[in-house]
Amino acid sequence: MPIYEYRCQHCKRKSSLFLRSFSSTVEPQCPHCGNHAMSRLISTFAVLRSEDDRLEALSDSSTFSDLDENDPRSIARWARRMGNEMGEDLGPEFDEMVDRMEAGEMPDEAESAPGDALSAGNDLD
Repeated sequence: MPIYEYRCQHCKRKSSLFLRSFSSTVEPQCPHCGNHAMSRLISTFAVLRSEDDRLEALSDSSTFSDLDENDPRSIARWARRMGNEMGEDLGPEFDEMVDRMEAGEMPDEAESAPGDALSAGNDLD
């Protein structure tokens, strides 16, 4: 049961039309002005995936094809893509680190590896 978007050639407003089947042939009519001169638009769509599918896609080696571990901008693009794929807000610290990498700054060793800050001279004894 598709929903198609149309733009009225008369009033230039956009509207959606729900069809009961893909094979329906309905002449769309603008709900705003009643005109039949409607142009079909290309609509965006979403694909729902399970968490397992998302994690499997993240582990695909093709996601690393354009990654240059020596280029902070390349790492930032990869990190943003992975963050978006996770579908969760990773917090201001993540955003700040990625912003710094996009500006060309390579993160410090202590900041890049969790746990290293403790072993870098911060004794807990």
